[in-house]
Amino acid sequence: MLFVRNIRMPLSASAEEAAQRAIRMAGVPARLVAGTQTAKISVDARRGTPTLVYTIAIKLLDEGAEPAFAGSAPCVFFQTNPPLELTPGTQPLETRPVVVGLGPAGLFCGLLLAKQGFRPLILERGPQMEQRMQAIHAFNEGGPLDPNANIQFGEGGAGTFSDGKLTTRIGDALCGEVTRLLLEHGAPEDIAWRQKPHIGTDRLQAVIRSLREEIVRLGGEVLFNTRLTGLETKNGRLSAVQTTAGAIPAQVAVLAVGHSARDTFEMLREQGLPLECKPFSVGFRAEHLQSDIELGLYHGAAGHPALPRGEYQLSHHVGDRCVYTFCMCPGGQVVAAASEEGGVVTNGMSYHARDGKNANAAVVISVDGRDFGGDPMRAIAFQRELERAAFRAGGGDYTAPAETLGSFLQGQGKLELGRVQPTYSRGVAAADLGSLLPDELANGLRTGLAAFGRKLRGYDAPDTLLTGLETRTSSPVRLVRGEELECLALPGLYPCGEGAGYAGGIMSAAVDGLRVARAIVQRFAPVNEL
Repeated sequence: MLFVRNIRMPLSASAEEAAQRAIRMAGVPARLVAGTQTAKISVDARRGTPTLVYTIAIKLLDEGAEPAFAGSAPCVFFQTNPPLELTPGTQPLETRPVVVGLGPAGLFCGLLLAKQGFRPLILERGPQMEQRMQAIHAFNEGGPLDPNANIQFGEGGAGTFSDGKLTTRIGDALCGEVTRLLLEHGAPEDIAWRQKPHIGTDRLQAVIRSLREEIVRLGGEVLFNTRLTGLETKNGRLSAVQTTAGAIPAQVAVLAVGHSARDTFEMLREQGLPLECKPFSVGFRAEHLQSDIELGLYHGAAGHPALPRGEYQLSHHVGDRCVYTFCMCPGGQVVAAASEEGGVVTNGMSYHARDGKNANAAVVISVDGRDFGGDPMRAIAFQRELERAAFRAGGGDYTAPAETLGSFLQGQGKLELGRVQPTYSRGVAAADLGSLLPDELANGLRTGLAAFGRKLRGYDAPDTLLTGLETRTSSPVRLVRGEELECLALPGLYPCGEGAGYAGGIMSAAVDGLRVARAIVQRFAPVNEL
């Protein structure tokens, strides 16, 4: 298809006007055009008055003529999206593949395996969506924490309760395949063309169920409430997985657990598998009025119906560390994301409409292996220590410690609520957030917040609400794998996705799931199908 990018239009212009300009810029006679569609749209507010920047796809009546128009102007190019092609493997399998985890990596890995006739068996430590939702609702209402059914664990993984962002920096062609599959299973149509596509937690839940149902329809099987407890080997290769439901024979297993599967990481370490300490970040959630964020981004055009809900991404280096915002949720809420008793963890989520009063994002500072002597177990222990300190500071009942930004900058430990009211479901209590973190990290966050106030007007307003602590930005460990995506220390085991240390977010985890499935499909033949 022919594409024309960098079409700058005023907010008052329609998509049809952008398409007509694209046709003129490409030098295509109107009589040759079969149709147009918006391929991408973004907002440029750098010069004060926002403008919409379109990329328009043009389909000609004679598709074979499209390449001839590429290069007619610097902004005109031709691009095809070839289908995912696989060369079937021949090495026979005696057991069907086992996939551990039903987050994005496990879902997309399982789906591709199922499409290729491998009938995967998928293990999920938590319940299916309906029961997971019930457990989360009960916890939000003050009930007990279920360690296997919460914001972190259950069908869909941790990303289910987020903004459903699909932005990524990996630049893999498989991103298009993930988007195609998501659209096929009910994701909003605008994920195909938004600059910053998102699904929203409400829409994402139905998409996840649809993906799982197709896996089952194609011969796969999902065992919920079934946790991985160990690995069995024979002649130096994987032979079975041990689970809470008993041992399951497995020549091939995909380890697609999430970033919070700490008991799994400990089991892998005990079995002698090579775990590396991976960088991650810690901090808290910052809440502002969504209207204030849009005023800072869009200036006088804030509130214009052509503009999307305002979102930001900020960063500032403090020595060898980086303070940055993460998982920004426009019109969203701060959620109680604990998965272990006696710990408080925060995260954020938005519905597709993003129509809440507050915006929130994690404000975090980086840590890495140097902080823990290269020991991933020390990194996990550090996360736990912070979460337990937050639990105690909140009063020991999953109330979250909170502080207004003006107080945090001065180290006063005050919660002086103003226009921004907390959205954390279990309630907040005044606390000195800086005292819950090592001094270097707390001071780094203060420096970063002050810098953010210079980059985005109003970001450092004194009544900005900080709720802590945010500790689960990504997995603190990586299970080493080779070029064929197989664990170097245990043939037959395929580390995959965020928990294994190879992704960060829904899109990159889903892509890694497809990569691993492709590696399996191109090496092996399904059971009894040679």
